[in-house]
Amino acid sequence: MFDNLSDKLDNALHVLKGHGQITEVNVAETLKEVRRALVDADVNYKIAKEFTGTVKEKALGQNVLTALKPGQLMVKLVKDELTQLMGGEAAGIDLSGNPSVILMSGLQGSGKTTFSGKLANYLKNKKTKKPLLVACDVYRPAAINQLHVVGDQVGVEVYSDEGNQDPVSIAKAAVAHAKQNGHNVVIIDTAGRLAVDEAMMTEIANIHSAIQPNETLFVVDSMTGQDAVNTAKTFNERLNFDGVILTKLDGDTRGGAAISIKSVVNKPIKFIGTGEKMDAIDVFYPDRMADRILGMGDVISLVERAQEQYDEEEARKLQKKIAKNQFGFDDFLNQLHQIKKMGSMKDLMGMIPGAGKMLKDVDIDDDAFKHVEAIIYSMTPEERSTPTVINASRKKRIAKGSGTSVQQVNQLLKQFNQMGKMMKMMQGGGGKKMMQMMKGMK
Repeated sequence: MFDNLSDKLDNALHVLKGHGQITEVNVAETLKEVRRALVDADVNYKIAKEFTGTVKEKALGQNVLTALKPGQLMVKLVKDELTQLMGGEAAGIDLSGNPSVILMSGLQGSGKTTFSGKLANYLKNKKTKKPLLVACDVYRPAAINQLHVVGDQVGVEVYSDEGNQDPVSIAKAAVAHAKQNGHNVVIIDTAGRLAVDEAMMTEIANIHSAIQPNETLFVVDSMTGQDAVNTAKTFNERLNFDGVILTKLDGDTRGGAAISIKSVVNKPIKFIGTGEKMDAIDVFYPDRMADRILGMGDVISLVERAQEQYDEEEARKLQKKIAKNQFGFDDFLNQLHQIKKMGSMKDLMGMIPGAGKMLKDVDIDDDAFKHVEAIIYSMTPEERSTPTVINASRKKRIAKGSGTSVQQVNQLLKQFNQMGKMMKMMQGGGGKKMMQMMKGMK
């Protein structure tokens, strides 16, 4: 995410990060490189210029030149200003009303239908929400079928009327259906076009007028850069939407849309799409995104994702097994599956401070654990529960059955034993010592 921009900003700030002499001249030169990096990322030149002008003014006003660590202070100023440029703080969505109605808008290909499903899944997992997806794209071939497929994937009902070519009446009927059937959120997927046209804008304005949604969200493909910002401006002039959804942030995006869209339309980015899976949706936090753009990681989001997959009862059972030295490969496999549910490996690594930069040229495949799973699946139930029984002949059989080598089997067994020792240590005094150390760091 934003790898190219992160590299350029890191290079621009490199001089100031050192302990050499900091002068007004090299602060100006650094900010010139920062501006160039932003423009290369498809940020509007005027916005980039205003951004660096503000940072320079604050830098000189806060005596960066005479600060003990001027480089760090400069990076903080850039981070704080990036955060403000992207909205300052996270913006929630209005879920008042029964049902609360969310209208999705945007161009064709922006990811509206897929994101509608992701949003429904996100709200459904909040336990108190029972969403209804509504198919109001009556033009694009197979659009209604696509939404039904998405609905099936996330276990959410889809309302459609294939014999009806009037999106306004479909939307109104869907809201009535929701009230009668206990749905407290209605997400309406509307038609898009390949480009903004009058017919499209009139249609969605009519739907908006007829159902008076709690939220109107504009969905935009972040990979389209400055074009996305211009389209958002056009939509906002007609719809006065409430917020922006940035999709495909896991792609080779330059970052221009994320950085400048709030400044242009004065509407917050509310959610981002970070992958193809239906749980690849995140609330947009400007400060966390600024950290990631500057290569500082995003530990808070990483912890939140882990907590979403955390099961207290399972954790207690696991602790007992570790204490009794009964932690086996079935338990290990379960932990792998929990990690995979958290998202793509590359995205997760990008949340660890410094890891993104270290691994920028390394292709982290989402199937990185495939050979490990194959080895474990090739074991007998006894071997999984009691790995100590795995001798040389068993290793050969496991390697052959998993399509791996004996060396790979040995490596996994070694890593498994090391992990077992570490877990055992964490159960004892080692865990307490680590907790005390962490408390002392606060």
